[in-house]
Amino acid sequence: MGPGKSRRGRWAAVIAAVLAVAVLAPATAGATGQDHEPVDIQFITFSDWHGQLDPLFVFGEGTFGGAAELSTYFRQEEANNPNTLILTAGDAVGATPPLSNFFDDEPAARAMRLMGVDADTLGNHNFDRGIAGLQNHLDITTDTSGAELGDPIAYVSANLKNRDDNVSGVNDYAMFDLDGVKVAVIGVTNPDVAELTFPGSLGTIEVTSPHVAANKARAAAKAAGAEVFVLLAHMGVSGYDEDGEAFGPLIDLAKKAGDFDLIVGDHTDFVFVDEIGNAVVVENESRGRTYARVSMTVDPVNGRIISESVEFVDPVSADVTPDAAIVDLLAPLRAQLEVILGQVIGQSDVVIPRADSCGQSAGRTCESLVGNVVTDAIRARYSADFAITNSGGLRANLTCPTIDDPSDFCPPFVGPNYDITAGSVLAVLPFGNQVVTINVTGEELKAQLENGVSSMPGVSGRFAQVSGMCFTYDIDAAAGSRVTSVVYQADDGTCTADEVDLSASASYVLAQNDFMASGGDGYLDLSTRMVTQELMDAVVTQYIGDQGLITPTLQGRINCVGSSCPVTLP
Repeated sequence: MGPGKSRRGRWAAVIAAVLAVAVLAPATAGATGQDHEPVDIQFITFSDWHGQLDPLFVFGEGTFGGAAELSTYFRQEEANNPNTLILTAGDAVGATPPLSNFFDDEPAARAMRLMGVDADTLGNHNFDRGIAGLQNHLDITTDTSGAELGDPIAYVSANLKNRDDNVSGVNDYAMFDLDGVKVAVIGVTNPDVAELTFPGSLGTIEVTSPHVAANKARAAAKAAGAEVFVLLAHMGVSGYDEDGEAFGPLIDLAKKAGDFDLIVGDHTDFVFVDEIGNAVVVENESRGRTYARVSMTVDPVNGRIISESVEFVDPVSADVTPDAAIVDLLAPLRAQLEVILGQVIGQSDVVIPRADSCGQSAGRTCESLVGNVVTDAIRARYSADFAITNSGGLRANLTCPTIDDPSDFCPPFVGPNYDITAGSVLAVLPFGNQVVTINVTGEELKAQLENGVSSMPGVSGRFAQVSGMCFTYDIDAAAGSRVTSVVYQADDGTCTADEVDLSASASYVLAQNDFMASGGDGYLDLSTRMVTQELMDAVVTQYIGDQGLITPTLQGRINCVGSSCPVTLP
């Protein structure tokens, strides 16, 4: 589960005591003298979907979501309340499993139409394929046979300067009429998108202040007659402080954005709900693991919110009948990939999860087995001194699950070892990154490691996984001055006592991915010195195949000292 799920218990009482209190005002007489009954409207929100077309298997908990299954859940929600909007807040494409990624994410874009998504904004991964790829997704209106896929999705992002010079089909806001209540849905893109994408991916678009743009768009929507205001923000919760209070870009935005009724967060894989200012602020776990049902009763005369409630839903895949239209859409694509991606390339004697040794589901706070395997593979391939990769580039479990799922390009588990297929490697590394090698100084190597831990204790994709070294950092020190020790690894992977020279006069060969080497995730831009090698997933595939059976272990490569270190699981 995501790191924020514990908040669900805290808010059960708050929702009952504050948000769900139905203090219904009497019906209001309009100018004509007729009574106007309050209108019940509903928002279904999901976050950071990343083209999770097939149900998401969560170890120890079950299987959740999936495009065809979520579609059925959403249809049921609309049947219960026709005044419903289905909303998400960016990154519905990009960093996707093979079933979508292999086909340039067109399957995810098509499935969203069939799922009935009403509005979406743009996150950093919407730009993974550049402006042309983004426009392709925006333009998809039919299935592969040319049949219309249903109502269009309103794409909204108000804080993109030069937006209309680069793409068409994106607006500051969209207006919806829910039984006479006019709802404005405004979108904003995360301001750090430029450092999370390859140079040039944005064209000439510049990302401006989210809260300034959101407030300006709200004023325009109000002038156009909007009564209820929703903000879709590709910004999320980063973590919780010592007092248990959430922090991160979503919280900061909610405190600055004025007079919104609902703010939908995204980007960071937390279950979160709170009331900040006048707004209900929600975020869901990624990939369809949860969705939120936000209910509001509105006075149609003045747009006043009379009552509101929030409930998180666990969309258990087996509890519904999948939407046949989506099943039919995906079936021929699945058949094409099975031959290619279902091939077993090797095995592991342990499960290799995306989650790290501290239990963070996206592997972004501590050493992880999948991080060790990937960095070992690229270091070994090019005989580099060290290797480093950003945890944000590692997107799935490497080993096949023990519970058979016909959709995952894995054979049924027979044990005792765990299969690794070409498809599971591609699921871990979906971006098509290339390995690069660079001659770096000791000073530059330290700067890379400093950047890797600069966001701690916040959860961030820049968190570094490493090979060839073990390093220690002080989480209480100022960002940029946290790394206190770097030592070499021995041939067996254990940490030695031999210090790595971090001076400007020392020189090493570093292997990493081309995104990081181009300045992505805040790393040093070393692109003018990098030597481009092979595709990262191909290197990892060959590494596993050459060994046949891998035996990864946690080796103390990343060590935290200080008062707020994440706790390693027993």
